[in-house]
Amino acid sequence: MSLIVAKFGGTSLADYAAMSRCADIILANPNTRVVVVSASSGVTNLLVELTQEHIGEERRMQLIKQIAYIQYQILDSLGSPQEVAARLDTVLSRISVLGEELSKNRNKARMDELLAQGEQCSSALFAAVLRGKGAAASAFDVRQVMRTDSHFGRAEPQIKTISLLAAEYLAPLLSSQRIVTQGFIGADAAGATTTLGRGGSDYSAALLAEALKATTVEIWTDVAGIYTTDPRIAPKARPIAEISFNEAAEMATFGAKVLHPATILPAVRQKIQVFVGSSREPERGGTWIRHQVEDAPVYRAVTVRRNQTLLNLHSLKMLHAQGFLAEIFATLARHKISVDLITTSEVNVSLTLDKTGSDSGRNGLLSESLLQELSQHCRVRVEDGLALVAIVGNKIASTPGVCRRVFEVLEPHNVRMICQGASPHNLCVLVAESEAAQVVRALHQNLFE
Repeated sequence: MSLIVAKFGGTSLADYAAMSRCADIILANPNTRVVVVSASSGVTNLLVELTQEHIGEERRMQLIKQIAYIQYQILDSLGSPQEVAARLDTVLSRISVLGEELSKNRNKARMDELLAQGEQCSSALFAAVLRGKGAAASAFDVRQVMRTDSHFGRAEPQIKTISLLAAEYLAPLLSSQRIVTQGFIGADAAGATTTLGRGGSDYSAALLAEALKATTVEIWTDVAGIYTTDPRIAPKARPIAEISFNEAAEMATFGAKVLHPATILPAVRQKIQVFVGSSREPERGGTWIRHQVEDAPVYRAVTVRRNQTLLNLHSLKMLHAQGFLAEIFATLARHKISVDLITTSEVNVSLTLDKTGSDSGRNGLLSESLLQELSQHCRVRVEDGLALVAIVGNKIASTPGVCRRVFEVLEPHNVRMICQGASPHNLCVLVAESEAAQVVRALHQNLFE
């Protein structure tokens, strides 16, 4: 049997009607045996606020009531089955306890446990929706198989262990029923709940597909596939029927929010095809991501990634010296900072830092301790309020005329950094975030319209 793992995002699970549509998608294909769910729309944001410092008792109770309201609305539409109601009561009680604990003592392990509760609710509810339509289905706690390290907030999956645990605990269940499980969360070797970072449900689905040797991962969201750019920025953006793993990885990495960047890695390792479609309009089709595609155009898409930080480092020690960059990268790594793009001159280095790939503490991406440590090596200047715009395609670095065409469009804008050549699939420019939408529209108009 060709096994399909389907993942549904929060907007696809916002209420009973949305869940019912998703259930119909699943039941239309007998090969869809594993369903990975995010928390219902809005729940994770409410849980994140619960983890914040200095929220008062009144606000904390308001947040818990809002979370309960979202879940109980769905439960009421189900007819309030007793076992699901009991499960929700247990989870909501745990949310209340964890919220109170965190108001007194912020603890990363407790924060992860709290953030995981949204998926516990949605998986129990969605399994009940499937059963209400006559399907054999049950909720499965993914923490039994999704083994990670103990890096709370951005835990790293243990690939080999996940495969072993999935074969032992999950695979035997699939012949007799549909399994609904949680995205975004896992557990370390001691059993403590961990999270994979925001957007990690796509990654969870791909990891489970890899472990179970599935043929397809379906990512169901609120848009009908991947577009040549964000349609909210450029109304003439076109849907893409098929793209390669390499193109999809570049698009996800450089800002296409329809897909989590790490999702592609397990798919590439096992050559699992990925489908991205709309749970609201499944009849519209979507985008297939495959190892090989028939069409490989020079220009495939334009993406934008906001909230970028440019770190400028100046030191005369760099001149004809060895080891300077190694020291800088080691310092950033110790502070869990992800370096993205880099350009160098004889005495200057410019780095872009991606907030989504780094641990951002309460004091922001660049803490005072990090800046002080860097200042021991060089003079440091930080620029915020930037956006990275990427042209994604094929043979960009080796196709004559690409730079001329792109730079003509960029002429009216102040470009802070240009990167090309490291990959044949992209050309990146760093611009002011206030100009990003205008740059994307202009590039899309020139390259695709």
